[in-house]
Amino acid sequence: MHIMSNMKKRASALKDKLGDKQSDHSYLSRFGERFEDVWPAHLMPQTVLRRLGEYSRKLWVRVLIMGFLSVAALGLTQVLEPLVPDELARTLTGDGADRLLQIIANAMLAATIFSITVMVSVFRASSQQWTPRVHRLIIQDKTTQNTIAVFIGAYVYALIAIILRELGVYTDERSFVLFITTVLVLAVIVIYLIRWVFHLQGFGSLINTTRQIEQVTSENFQERLQNPCLGANPLIDGFPKNARKVLAKESGYIQKIYPETLNSEARAQGVDVYMCETIGNFIFLNEPLAMVVPHGDANPDGQEYDEIDDAISANVVIGDVRTFDQDPRFGLIVMGEVASKALSPGINDPGTAIDVITRVGRILSDYKDETATDRDEVLDRLYVTPLSASDLLDDGFAALARDGETVVEVQVRLQDTLSGLRRHPDEELSRQAKKFAITSLHRALVALEFAPDREQLRSAADKDVVEAVDKMMEG
Repeated sequence: MHIMSNMKKRASALKDKLGDKQSDHSYLSRFGERFEDVWPAHLMPQTVLRRLGEYSRKLWVRVLIMGFLSVAALGLTQVLEPLVPDELARTLTGDGADRLLQIIANAMLAATIFSITVMVSVFRASSQQWTPRVHRLIIQDKTTQNTIAVFIGAYVYALIAIILRELGVYTDERSFVLFITTVLVLAVIVIYLIRWVFHLQGFGSLINTTRQIEQVTSENFQERLQNPCLGANPLIDGFPKNARKVLAKESGYIQKIYPETLNSEARAQGVDVYMCETIGNFIFLNEPLAMVVPHGDANPDGQEYDEIDDAISANVVIGDVRTFDQDPRFGLIVMGEVASKALSPGINDPGTAIDVITRVGRILSDYKDETATDRDEVLDRLYVTPLSASDLLDDGFAALARDGETVVEVQVRLQDTLSGLRRHPDEELSRQAKKFAITSLHRALVALEFAPDREQLRSAADKDVVEAVDKMMEG
């Protein structure tokens, strides 16, 4: 109540400051810019939603929710049962509900164990066959998590209902609603069981795995491009001379950044924050994580700097592994690893590498220059390094281009894809695609010993790319 009271007072003061003569649209625009002034930084809606989304992908959270729903369903039966007319209530006895509850309790225990066994087996097989990094994506498979959560929730429902029956909470004469609710639970089980069976047909297969990686990577890529530089200013001109270093408190990969809260904290402390490292980078202990400079005429004292240091550490998550969240480059790297593993002598599957090349090319087709994108709102106190077209190409193609240098089919498809990316409207991506095509063609022509293979590859590459490589080889 105290927080809400302060929010109302500050919002009212802000409205008075803007003046009554301004239009409603102008007022709302100004109010949006100062939203962080009347809302606690750690409760910024975007940050809260992002954190909730992270928890929603955890299996234990879904299991816990289904467990609560099971208890709530049984509580609801107690509320509705007295409302059922006596004549209707006596049409169904408790014995019928007992049999259904016993079936659910016995079946769900076995089904849950079986589902978990399948999930663990797929994790191990995928790690061994494709890449160890892919299991972190498969473990977040929504169909698998929902199915296991439903099975465990139904098991909890049956156990509690059986206990309540033994305690006499549900009598034989007043079990009508319990029976109907149990039938509905069985219907939900059947629906999810059918979905689970269909899902198992492709779960963990190569085509399903690469499609899953592409989907997640594409979604993260689109989200990043729709909100360039995480909503912050692009960091392209280096750091100000009077910038003060904020050192990392641990070593690891930068997994997540909560930019809205970080911008709000920077505004509250009267500083600008320049991120030295971006999501996916590895940072060592006491290495510069960010640079802080006073904003305008502001000159925070040491205590204020300490507060912004703590805010940066709290809103930049560092862990021991990279994650797919907010990191489209990691998805491209994982796809490249799948292709590279397929090209190993023990597997020798160029078709998978070709499939990955087309998927990476499809993702990169959506590329936009983050520094040239117009936005209605910018986190004005935060600066983040934009995505690099060169880095994206290296992430997706470098490993497979190197490991498949002697596989002419792979090199032909790579040149075709790079040729397509050269037609992209973004000049930087087009220029970097040509540069990568020249490097890949040069490497392949040096490695290939059979003359017809070299001629086939040369004919697949663009004319100016072939000419550039010829000059390099002549020199």
